[in-house]
Amino acid sequence: MKVNRLTIALAATALGLASFAALADVPAPQDVPYQGTLKIKVDATDVARRIFRVHETIPAQPGPLTLLYPQWLPGHHSPSGPIDKLAGLVVTANGKTLPWKRDTLNVYALHVEVPAGASSVEVSFQFLSPQSTRQGRVVMTPEMLNLQWNANTVYPAGYFAKRIMTEASVTFPAGWQFGSALEVASREGDTVHFKPLAYNDLVDSPIYAGKYFKRVDLDPGAKAPVHLNIVADAPKYLEITPQQLKLHQNLVQQMYKLYGAHHYDHYDFLLSLSDKMSGNGLEHHRSSENGVGPGYFTEWDKNALSRDLLPHEFNHSWDGKYRRGADLTTPNFNVQMEDSLLWVYEGQTQFWGQVMAARSGLWSAEQTRDMLAFVAATYDRGRPGLASWRNVQDTTNDPIIAQRAPLPYRNYQGSEDYYSAGQMIWLDVDARLRELSRGKHSIDDFGKAFFGMGNGQWDVNTYTFEDVVKTLNDIQPFDWASYLRTRLDGHGPLTGGIEGHGWKLVYTDKPSAAVKAIEARRHSADLTYSLGLSIGKGGDIADVLWDGPAFRAGISPGMTVVAVNSHDYDADALKDAVTAAAKDKSQPVELLVKNFDQYQTVRIDYHDGLKYPHLVRDNSKPDTLGELLKAR
Repeated sequence: MKVNRLTIALAATALGLASFAALADVPAPQDVPYQGTLKIKVDATDVARRIFRVHETIPAQPGPLTLLYPQWLPGHHSPSGPIDKLAGLVVTANGKTLPWKRDTLNVYALHVEVPAGASSVEVSFQFLSPQSTRQGRVVMTPEMLNLQWNANTVYPAGYFAKRIMTEASVTFPAGWQFGSALEVASREGDTVHFKPLAYNDLVDSPIYAGKYFKRVDLDPGAKAPVHLNIVADAPKYLEITPQQLKLHQNLVQQMYKLYGAHHYDHYDFLLSLSDKMSGNGLEHHRSSENGVGPGYFTEWDKNALSRDLLPHEFNHSWDGKYRRGADLTTPNFNVQMEDSLLWVYEGQTQFWGQVMAARSGLWSAEQTRDMLAFVAATYDRGRPGLASWRNVQDTTNDPIIAQRAPLPYRNYQGSEDYYSAGQMIWLDVDARLRELSRGKHSIDDFGKAFFGMGNGQWDVNTYTFEDVVKTLNDIQPFDWASYLRTRLDGHGPLTGGIEGHGWKLVYTDKPSAAVKAIEARRHSADLTYSLGLSIGKGGDIADVLWDGPAFRAGISPGMTVVAVNSHDYDADALKDAVTAAAKDKSQPVELLVKNFDQYQTVRIDYHDGLKYPHLVRDNSKPDTLGELLKAR
């Protein structure tokens, strides 16, 4: 239910509740010019203590002023602004300190009374960035930093963010270089002054800076240049082979061939190669934040899993930033977002991220099929909650419900399934378009029609569910509304796109290269489709498939496997036990588990052997999956 300020104010008057009136004191955003320019200075030199120091000059008129710390963050789709990290807030005017008061019902709003004769206020605070991942994402290390403007600014309430102009500067550690979509106005030593731009565009333009930095051109000679800006833990990780560079250049060209237009005047990939700064994947209109391990280039064969990250985030410049769900498009960063169309925003981007990894050559066709099999199995056997009580559409609420907090039974509860379930839906759409049109049309046609207009424009072009349906019908008439709603709102299988493209999902006792890589990254043994559990490092049980064999035997997440068939636990011993139980039907898989301070022997009566997902060709149908993944 939407409640406006007038409704709240009337409720406060009727009930005599001052706390409700406090919320009504936050001015609603208006589409009018903000008088003056918000000037922002960030000192980012204290990397040892991981502190950003912020000073702002905010034009203001005498009287009440409400300052907002960004709460609803684009790309997060949730009210996750890290206000708990803001400290040391001091507000002054005309050289005098002003008292401020936090709104008790809206803790992101700070109220100040501007004295007579003042034309601005000075605001100073520190952003105390996480010291460890227990406190959040680490964004400062001795070698690099990630400056996100939403974490390092406050702004005046009462205006659309696009109507507030800003002038920002940053002081970096001595000698550091940086990458950003921001354009430099001037530089004084290690302080960089950026050209003025609107506040919403500033927040959409983060910075990666580091001691060890490299910038490479991914589209030489282009009018709208695309660069890859890399910071690393050490210089050796910056080494890129000509072939690796070519593959990333291919990505840009394959995107252009798909959409036929781009929505930026220049684009900057920001990429950290680090074991210290936390990984990341966050989209912006003219840039993206991407964080992977240090060996992305130097241990190329071991890091295939990471190579769909850049395609995914790049795709968001079209899907999510330029074209955005109407209910997700808000006037500023403190108006609630609605996430109902994330199955397009994230789901189709998840689809294109993996397809473009294949088309560019970042993944081979076999690697892509292995990953697709892994995803398909999730929606074949690995999400019992979606088959019973929950649907894909409802998971678009997860950024608000859970904000990616750990869940007791993720497979049963569901968690942002609009990503990969959305991917499966769009794979099915492609198969259906090809079938209905007898090969004349595909999802490429939808991509160009829906995202490919307005070359060079980088405002926001909103859409609704009806717009999606209309575009599909314009390409190939069909009852697309019912087709999509059945898959979004129902509980049926989502693997039809596999069969529709001429392949079958099967399970064998041999893990694919993708499964092996996922197990290595997670330090886990993935037995989801056999015993019904996955086990992390040291025997800690990470997830248990709801109503699977391990669940029925009494095992739950949080337990620790100590021994397998009376021998010390290790992943190979557990897999050997599953294989042995398949040969001797009288032999259960016997686990000694620790639950808090109690030990218990659990016998799992499972005899069907190891099971890992794979795709195999169905030769009775054409291989349209191969056509989908082929470079244009």
